Amino acid sequence: MSERATREETVNVVWSGDWVAERLGVALEGDDELGDLLGLALRRNPRRAHLLVSNVLGKHVPQRPSVVHGAGYELGERVRALLGREEARRAVVLGYAETATGLGHAVADGLRDAPYLHSTRRPVTGVAPAGGFEESHSHATSHLLLPEDRDLLAGGGPASTLVLVDDEFSTGNTVLNTVRALHALHPRERYVIVALVDMRSPADRDRLTAFAAEIGARVDLVTRAAGTVALPDGVLERGQALVAEEEVRAPASAPPSVPAPAPVTRVALDWPAGVPDGGRHGFTPDHRAALEAALPAMAERIATALDDGAPRRGDDHGQGAGGGRDHGRSAAGEHDRDRSPARGQDQVRAPRRVLVLGFEELMYAPLRLGTALEEALGAEAEVRYSTTTRSPVLAVDDPGYAIRTRLVFPAHDDPADGPGDRYAYNVAGAGFDTVVAVVDSTADTPELHAPDGLLARLAEHTGQVLLAVVPSYTPAPVQEPAVLPEPLRGPDFSSYAPDEVGWLLQDLSDTELEAPTEEREEAIQSGGAHYAESLPVEYQPSPAYQALFTAALETSADRIARAVGTVTETVLAERGPRPVLVSLARAGTPVGVLMRRWARHRHGLDLPHYAISIVRGRGIDATALRWLAAHHDPADVVFVDGWTGKGAITRELAAAIEAFEASGGPAGFDPEIAVLADPGGCVRTYGTREDFLIPSACLNSTVSGLISRTVLRADLVGPDDFHGGKFYRELAASDVSNHFLDTVTARFDEVAAEVDDATKELLAADRAPTWEGWAAVERISEEYGIHDVNLVKPGVGETTRVLLRRVPWKILARRGAGPDLEHIRLLAEQRGVPVEEVDDLPYSCVGLIHPRFTRGATGADGKAAAGGSPAADGGGAVRGGNPAADGGEAVRGA
Repeated sequence: MSERATREETVNVVWSGDWVAERLGVALEGDDELGDLLGLALRRNPRRAHLLVSNVLGKHVPQRPSVVHGAGYELGERVRALLGREEARRAVVLGYAETATGLGHAVADGLRDAPYLHSTRRPVTGVAPAGGFEESHSHATSHLLLPEDRDLLAGGGPASTLVLVDDEFSTGNTVLNTVRALHALHPRERYVIVALVDMRSPADRDRLTAFAAEIGARVDLVTRAAGTVALPDGVLERGQALVAEEEVRAPASAPPSVPAPAPVTRVALDWPAGVPDGGRHGFTPDHRAALEAALPAMAERIATALDDGAPRRGDDHGQGAGGGRDHGRSAAGEHDRDRSPARGQDQVRAPRRVLVLGFEELMYAPLRLGTALEEALGAEAEVRYSTTTRSPVLAVDDPGYAIRTRLVFPAHDDPADGPGDRYAYNVAGAGFDTVVAVVDSTADTPELHAPDGLLARLAEHTGQVLLAVVPSYTPAPVQEPAVLPEPLRGPDFSSYAPDEVGWLLQDLSDTELEAPTEEREEAIQSGGAHYAESLPVEYQPSPAYQALFTAALETSADRIARAVGTVTETVLAERGPRPVLVSLARAGTPVGVLMRRWARHRHGLDLPHYAISIVRGRGIDATALRWLAAHHDPADVVFVDGWTGKGAITRELAAAIEAFEASGGPAGFDPEIAVLADPGGCVRTYGTREDFLIPSACLNSTVSGLISRTVLRADLVGPDDFHGGKFYRELAASDVSNHFLDTVTARFDEVAAEVDDATKELLAADRAPTWEGWAAVERISEEYGIHDVNLVKPGVGETTRVLLRRVPWKILARRGAGPDLEHIRLLAEQRGVPVEEVDDLPYSCVGLIHPRFTRGATGADGKAAAGGSPAADGGGAVRGGNPAADGGEAVRGA
């Protein structure tokens, strides 16, 4: 590493430990460099009130990425020199979560040929721990070891060296606990302990020496600086009192510093396939080589997004928070000319200030993206790097204190220890023009995008927020992909907000999939194609139909809100406090979004919500189930749909889950579906069993986030792909998806008392499925000579689908059904389909698909049809056609 790359930016206007030193009498004693490397802060901790804050670690204090990586790399080179080339090749490097995951990785880089593993506090479904240990002084203690290669920790046997890396040694207890646990599993002859600073007392040093003699191993230490922390008597109690006093005086989180929140833009990194996001499961020299080769291109994508972003604010650079002039600007950081040789720009202006912000244990990937971005931009930008953290630290806006500001936001990776606050320090007020937030895909959740989430907090303090998501690496079973696809989110896919739903689909928006209704029906009924292999032409409503939808929504919003509240409260009561909502795309998706909104409105819960594809006759998306199992406990998953008809999807889901588990897929998914309306009596978790108009059933994509129904075709969907879907961006002018959601959400408070009563009654009732609907469908199939229950679609929702997507034969309407069927009658009139009123119908209506359909059954106008009933008596006229033929408008979505 060059001298410039390893030179810390520390303008010592005032030491960032003075504030604590003056009030508590805490002092650093030892090497002259300690004051440059460390500052002091306070935290609420029963064991140790003070916190040593590193200026070169990149955790709490933003620092140049090259400085952070260079500090670890230099330590690794020293270990390599200590061990010699051959012994260094047999070594294994182990870093500590969360603070030293990036430092340990940089040390492994300095050794060059050593594999790397870091401990983790994030359990990973399907990965059994290979060991663990405790960190006695920490607020979060348990460390897990989850190597993909179970032999990694054994290394080259007893003769191999284990290199343990932490940011600091305070007492040495963590190192002792680690060596004791791992030596019992894999005894070895030598250990090397590496840290930036060694702050142990003489007594603590003696304990490690004695322990090494006890196990008969050599223990070497490699540190950058050494010393001790002088602590006067009573400092813990006085420190705790001082923290309590300051917390009353200071705000919990830095207030917004920009007039309007910055835009948030996703950056597609094109992370190299097969390269882990870090060392949680092991990182080999081959992984390192692949990452190094890919870094320049990824940095260029980020740099391009910077160029495309909003103009820089030019605000109070360096005022207030760490990372500004008080905390780290060397002469090397000052430039008269913003000319980057790498990017060829030549403008006289102040350099752009960019922060690459990592995420808790995800330190190395954003650090290396930062070093590559620093190199790519050159003098064009001042690039800094830090990460978010679990550690609660007091913030004091004083130049003599290491933590000047803090941002507080909820955890966004569904941590095993439950929800809680997380922190980003010295970001607010530091004058960053752009913040590049780098998270792994496990943490790309609704909580990340929530109004109080990390991205929203960052947007309050910068001119531009970029989000770069690194795919989470999960050790895969045999014949499964190492890296699963990731959910799609709005606004890139769907018109829903990104925190409302993650689509477990692949984007087929650029693929021509639509076919005329009659052509599709003939292919489906002849067995030449499955209905999921193509898409119907998207029906665009006439003004009269659109007005009917608007009126129906206004009159039914209360009823829908009651059903949403009732089914959500039932799920919360029976499936635990934090269920994972997984709606069946696409009819279930608006319901899932509304359930998520209810949980947040009434209980302050931010429930994860995804949409998954299930196809009649083909089953559920197995890749999506594997993704869910990798990111959540399958037992927490609650499948959601809009309504039941005859219960075909209910049966399909149960069979699909059983087949998935039988094939070796993760177990634990409950196939029961929660629905808004269950007129068919097919499920036990529902909002109502009335068959009433749910306005989201009236339209297609324009009430479902502009997403098509799902596609499953062998030439488009591989065995490890999500099922497909299309985003009809061109229909944005007709989109009422969020209008539907907002209208129903606005009624939540009005129906709250009724929901409480209904939920109490339901929870005490016998809700066993009656399958009344299935019996009715079988009867209708025989009475009308159809002899195929798949062509009988009961209920308002399913009948609407028949009229919008299939070739209908006739509609059966319960006599006196009323306003719930106005849109049915209008659609039937447009398509020339007779509506027959009948008695003794358990549904409001039933749609009958034309049996034995051929394109000859419709005339040139798409309406008139020649022929008779399939029944033996040759009754009723056959009708079919295109809804566009009379007032509607058909559009192709490609």
